[in-house]
Amino acid sequence: MNSSQKPRVCISLCEPTLAAIERVAKTVWADDLIEVRLDCLDLTELQTAAASITKLLQEISCEVILTLRPPAEGGRHQLTDDQRREFWSSAIFSNSLFDVELDLAEKFNSEAASSSLPIDWRRTICSYHDFTTVPAQLDHIYERLAATPARVLKIAVQAQDVTDCLPMFYLLERAGAEGRELIAIAMGAAGVATRILGPSRGAYLTYASVDEKNATAPGQISSKELRSIYRVENITRHSEIFGLMGMPVSHSLSPRMHNAAFAAAGKDAVYIPFEVGDAGAFITRMVHPRTRELDWNLRGLSITAPHKSIVMDHLDWIDDAATQIGAVNTVVVENDQLHGYNTDACGFLAPLEKKLGNLRDARCAIIGAGGAASAALWAIRKAHGTATVFARDTLNATAIEQRFSAQCMKLEGARFRDFDVVVNATPLGTVGEFENETPASASQLRGARLVYDLVYNPVETRFLREAREAGCDVLNGLAMLVAQASEQFKLWTEAYPPENVMHEAAQPAFVKRGSLENG
Repeated sequence: MNSSQKPRVCISLCEPTLAAIERVAKTVWADDLIEVRLDCLDLTELQTAAASITKLLQEISCEVILTLRPPAEGGRHQLTDDQRREFWSSAIFSNSLFDVELDLAEKFNSEAASSSLPIDWRRTICSYHDFTTVPAQLDHIYERLAATPARVLKIAVQAQDVTDCLPMFYLLERAGAEGRELIAIAMGAAGVATRILGPSRGAYLTYASVDEKNATAPGQISSKELRSIYRVENITRHSEIFGLMGMPVSHSLSPRMHNAAFAAAGKDAVYIPFEVGDAGAFITRMVHPRTRELDWNLRGLSITAPHKSIVMDHLDWIDDAATQIGAVNTVVVENDQLHGYNTDACGFLAPLEKKLGNLRDARCAIIGAGGAASAALWAIRKAHGTATVFARDTLNATAIEQRFSAQCMKLEGARFRDFDVVVNATPLGTVGEFENETPASASQLRGARLVYDLVYNPVETRFLREAREAGCDVLNGLAMLVAQASEQFKLWTEAYPPENVMHEAAQPAFVKRGSLENG
């Protein structure tokens, strides 16, 4: 893509009838491209589609890409090569682009001289898909695509880790140097960076879904998200890159919050979720200024589970709080070094002190023995409170017990009536498989003054409902989420984000189970 050219977003539509496609197409932006996935049509509709497509193209005001994939490349219907060849050679599609798979394009090319059904290569996207992995011979596949006369080349492969994005970025560099137009997508949650950054690095376009529920490929982002959250149309090669390093990260609200804050502050920056399995490989190959293989303006990271402790082995400097807690949740790129911080502790403490005031001598119970519990324990002690750790298995609490000389007790049968604050520092209650679970019941919580759940989605967890039943005051995790993110923003930009921007940006993504009252 030319540096002055507006990034192109292609909304992919997969509907059972052409009437449904026309109806949905009218709801999207007029300046978008639209991909019509003909292979999603019901078979009876597909068999008579050719006569209706001309009318459809006239009804849709924007440019259209027509796609008819075989099952091996994501399609629904088994069509012979002859059927596919005849379909694509029809002159009725003169006002559109069409996506032809590599095997068929090679046959078209070899038969060009003798075929009575010519193909217009100026309107052809020659594509290759692998829904399982990143092929070892990716350069060879690119060269096969480039050997066809197709105007645009496309490669889409399945990413297992964020480092699988690297070969796709390499291919974009190669295509740019060779004057070829290329779409390079790493599919899946680990490949999201290619969808967001691809256009700024020369990709012909990036694909998007019409909404969050109708993705047509793994890891596809909605058009609204690409524009309003990631501001894809504003990203350039010079934009500062920040992101979330974890596994998994697709559920995180951090991209919404940080990108909204960057926009409000007028920063040329974008925040991207990075699904990382191998922390060392990611830091070495994509993050550290002295070793990274990608020429990008990466300036900082948020770190979440399971990497908060692991990442410490790969940093050049770590602040005292993070060292004492034993976890880093924020990385700042400082010249050619990586510096580590922990904002979880101050993020935990800020809403608690706002709620209760001075915590001196406050009696606190922390349920859990992981990284979140460590940050909470450190913060409470820093505020001169006292804390007891409760765990399902006290053997698993050995590390936190030794690090902080903390009293650890068994959770089963525990009663919290003598505590001022009870903190849930476990994932129990989080949207998904743990949503209906709670670390403590109403009978256990009765008598406690305040119950603080570090889980932030849903808004009201089962733990908080149990606390309300027990007559306790409650505090949910959103306040901590925003407070720690605000501190991260300050570390990266030397200024706090505009007030309330992060809080408001998080709201649309919440699963509503209650209200934000008291939290």
